[in-house]
Amino acid sequence: MAAALLLAEVALLLAGVVARYLLHVPLIWSDELAGILFQWLAMLGAVLALGRGEHMRMAALVSRAAPPLRAVLEALALAVPVLFLGLMLWPGVDYAQDQGFVSTPALDLSGAWQAAAFPVGVGLMLVVALLRLWRAPRRAAGAAVLLVALLAGGFALAGPLFPPLGNGDLLIFFAGVAGTLVLAGVPIAFAFGTATYGYLALATGVPEVVLVGRIGEGMGQVLLLAVPLFVLLGLLMEMTGIARAIVVFLAALVGRLRGGLSFVLVGAMYLVSGISGSKAADMAAVAPVLLPEMRARGAAEGEMLALLAATGAQTETIPPSLVLITIGSVTGVSIAALFTGGLLPALLLGVMLCVVVRLRAGAAVSGAPVGRRQMARALVAALPGLALPLLIRGAVISGATTATEVSTVGIAYAALAGAVVYRRFEWRRIGPMLTAAASLSGAILLIIGAATGMSWALTQSGFAQALTAWMAALPGGRGGFLAVSAGGFIVLGSVLEGIPAVVLFGPLLFPIARGLGVPEVQYAMVVVLAMGTGLFAPPFGVGYYAAAAIARIAPDAGLRPVLPYLAVLVAGLVVVAAVPWLSVGFVR
Repeated sequence: MAAALLLAEVALLLAGVVARYLLHVPLIWSDELAGILFQWLAMLGAVLALGRGEHMRMAALVSRAAPPLRAVLEALALAVPVLFLGLMLWPGVDYAQDQGFVSTPALDLSGAWQAAAFPVGVGLMLVVALLRLWRAPRRAAGAAVLLVALLAGGFALAGPLFPPLGNGDLLIFFAGVAGTLVLAGVPIAFAFGTATYGYLALATGVPEVVLVGRIGEGMGQVLLLAVPLFVLLGLLMEMTGIARAIVVFLAALVGRLRGGLSFVLVGAMYLVSGISGSKAADMAAVAPVLLPEMRARGAAEGEMLALLAATGAQTETIPPSLVLITIGSVTGVSIAALFTGGLLPALLLGVMLCVVVRLRAGAAVSGAPVGRRQMARALVAALPGLALPLLIRGAVISGATTATEVSTVGIAYAALAGAVVYRRFEWRRIGPMLTAAASLSGAILLIIGAATGMSWALTQSGFAQALTAWMAALPGGRGGFLAVSAGGFIVLGSVLEGIPAVVLFGPLLFPIARGLGVPEVQYAMVVVLAMGTGLFAPPFGVGYYAAAAIARIAPDAGLRPVLPYLAVLVAGLVVVAAVPWLSVGFVR
């Protein structure tokens, strides 16, 4: 069902672009129908992600625990979602019934058609979580269930004690409960949701149905439809051979230099990031093609892993980055401006990384010179792939498509190029690709929904006003604000990943930046680069371990080699923060 919904979204949005831009007959109902289908896609994708174990979590401490404790923590990562989903099921039903009195403006459909996705998705996730918990080791599962029951009962009994504490409740629920659950390896979305539910129910008395509305609102923004579509585009690009053709051309271009394939890795990640929008998809498209050849030319495994992780952080601002799309959706900053502003900072960091690569080339041997005929063939083969990032950026900047719709143009282009030019289009892989894209997107969107609910609760508590006053009073004015923001987001990026951190703190901090005179696009670049640095920095950055898994290299091998690359990333971040023109110089 999720695969069919994703395919329907591609067809619907592509039809909207064709009707408006080519036929000049806009489909006024297409966005409305896309929004309804998207809510179902997001919830069913979250169900898939739970069944496949793909919800984002911080497992650094869990992986280091002794086997008996690790088994309990793994079971706890299912028991907490069972608690949260059980508490949200009936409020979700009430919310869907309430929305039945609302009609959509274009199609005149009952709002219950869209709102019903929440209780259905919650119910299915509850079933999946219970089944997975049932299959867990009995002793570990029993201990986890008992622990959750005791803690939930203890909080319920202590309910009358919370309202008099005022904002002290924020420390208990959002630092204590949420922080403990995240460190214990509970999926981030469920950790956020459980803490927010506890705060609203016990400290404020706000009806649970309000939280349902906030989560649904966070997950259902049509702008976020770009998430599954760009993930699908990245998978399609890998399947059709577009990514491989780009990498082969770059290898032919500079592979004869000492350590030349390291330069190719930097360049390939820059180009591929402009297509897929997903960091995992970027690395998965490039690493299997390049790393074996780099290994054959004498590159050390630690250096390869370090550079792969560093390029993952360096290319976080390249459109159509999912983090940039998320920033635009939660702060109101123009996504087209973010797409334009992200190119130069990433290019600067890429050049700085190449300097380090040249200094550390060491024993890596150069490749054989490539003849003109071979170079020409590689260029011709890569041209359709090289044109794709230009097509995507041009369509958005020119106004021909929105940031959401442009992904469908890219999907159609990639499918056509794969079938006609590269002669690689495996129909049997389409279903699994659609399912994988829906699953990854569901995991991301549920985090956005839960973080939206938490951000709303923090705003209602008065925390936003207190944070605004504190940040605005920092010594050093805008410089001090940028420095504290960069340091804070490096830490947040390492423990929360980019999207939940942006959704949680973006609506609070971007107005402060605006008040201090910091251009919003520049602040977005500082935030994204800082989070990217934290995400790919060991020992806590989960992006680093994702790079190790994709490269099939032991994480320990890159711990020391990655340090100079991280230093360069931090230096580049300082330059981007100090020179606004790098971010806004080409923004119209």
